Amino acid sequence: WLAGLACMFSTSIVFQILVRPCSNGEGVFFYPQSPKARSIVGKRYRTDYHFQPPKNWINGSMYYNGVYHEFYQYNPNGSYNPNISYNIVWGHSVSMDLINWINLEPAIEPDTPSDISGCWTGSATILSGDQPIIIYTGLLDIQKHQVQNIALPKNRSDPYLREWTKAHNNPVIQPVVPGLNSSQFRDPTTGWIGPDGLWRIAVGAELNGYSAALLYKSEDFLNWTRVEHPLYSSNSSNMWECLDFFAVLPGSGGGLDLSSAIPNGAKHVLKVSMNCTDDMYMIGVYDLKRDAFVPDTVLDDSRLWPRIDYGNFYASKSFFDSKHGRRIIWAWSSETDSSSDDVAKGWAGIHSIPRTIWLDSHGKQLLQWPVEEIESLRTNEINHQALELKKGDLFEIKGIETLQADVEIDFELTSINDADPFDPSWLFDTEKHCREAGASVHGGIGPFGFVILASDNMEEHTDVHFRVYKSQQNYMVLMCSDLRRSSLRPGLYTPAYGGFFEFDFEKERKISLRTLVSWEALSFILLFTA
Repeated sequence: WLAGLACMFSTSIVFQILVRPCSNGEGVFFYPQSPKARSIVGKRYRTDYHFQPPKNWINGSMYYNGVYHEFYQYNPNGSYNPNISYNIVWGHSVSMDLINWINLEPAIEPDTPSDISGCWTGSATILSGDQPIIIYTGLLDIQKHQVQNIALPKNRSDPYLREWTKAHNNPVIQPVVPGLNSSQFRDPTTGWIGPDGLWRIAVGAELNGYSAALLYKSEDFLNWTRVEHPLYSSNSSNMWECLDFFAVLPGSGGGLDLSSAIPNGAKHVLKVSMNCTDDMYMIGVYDLKRDAFVPDTVLDDSRLWPRIDYGNFYASKSFFDSKHGRRIIWAWSSETDSSSDDVAKGWAGIHSIPRTIWLDSHGKQLLQWPVEEIESLRTNEINHQALELKKGDLFEIKGIETLQADVEIDFELTSINDADPFDPSWLFDTEKHCREAGASVHGGIGPFGFVILASDNMEEHTDVHFRVYKSQQNYMVLMCSDLRRSSLRPGLYTPAYGGFFEFDFEKERKISLRTLVSWEALSFILLFTA
């Protein structure tokens, strides 16, 4: 069965749940590697919500002349790790609504000396005069020495921008910086205009053994000069990749265009990907005089930095959607299958649900919500009101005949007096705490939550559950997504993800959770209603 509600602690809890089965997006597609793969797998194992290219990391999305463009790193030779392949190209798909996608030929392929070993991550920018441009990392050789290259559309009158031409002066940026590791120099950001009218980008790097966002300036986006100091640097790790740098206005759900003047009161966000697992971010100000990013809070231990997402979410990239005045963020999500399963399926990796992202009214935390276009897939709804579950109760949600659904749940606590004390050391490894405090371990308040994709005998299921703890200042809520019993098949990666969130239960007792369920992918959006 698809979904159910569970309560595993002594205090009762009141649920309200709205389930909307969802139809398939007609053009949400994948690329089978061979007829054999199609026959082995079949459509049943495909996701229907998620954009599903055949392979891996996201690059530079953009909205241009009424069309959404999604660029992504694609391994045309198969469904194996691109780190062992030196033929990575920029896949290219287009959409009018972020739901239905049209597959195009690759936009950029490794066919010049500056990218002959692979066309890796980069970004798209729209210059003055409505000129789209891509800047991306090229691999020079099998030692992965990295440089930055430019590509421009061959024919701007083509609404899909199918063909791209590389700049004659590539590579436009080379790793000629003292102390720079030339194999750790990649992923240029979308460009922004500084107070002097010059374009700027940042490039992730390992500089003298620490992480740096190197800063470059240009008049024309083709000829670049390095600024002597980084945009920002830290000794918290030795490399940042897949950088993103953008402006946000506290309390505004709208996005800001980096190619326009940034209003007073705006903050900036520096997002970094590290350890091949975590997308972390810092909120601060862009100091125009120093030409540097200054975080509001500096934490020496990067494990305490806020994350864009606490689940399977990496190499995220945002872009400004001028059609709706919003900022949208995507990411790559790996699947839990084994390598042999990936080969049999013919694909590996999917993209997350596109989300609108903005800054909360306090200027402290990024907020996200699935783009409204997702709601067009909803069909008939199933609604349950005022369900009260007590310890050990499990309520199955029946009547769902599809393999995907959009589920909204409100959890209302009847009491918070029994909350266990919070241990701040748990913040250093929330996944470990989710494993140790699983859904079967009773606590003061929790676990309570949602059981998804369960077999009839519950041998296979995925738990999404909450616990409430009392800290010295406030209450802390732990949300866990536990995949450890999601499959009986051996050799799969089935972790327990988790994150802590501060909440004032003295003002509000309700937690709202939205879950997008698909056959091979789950997306969770947590909303604290206060």
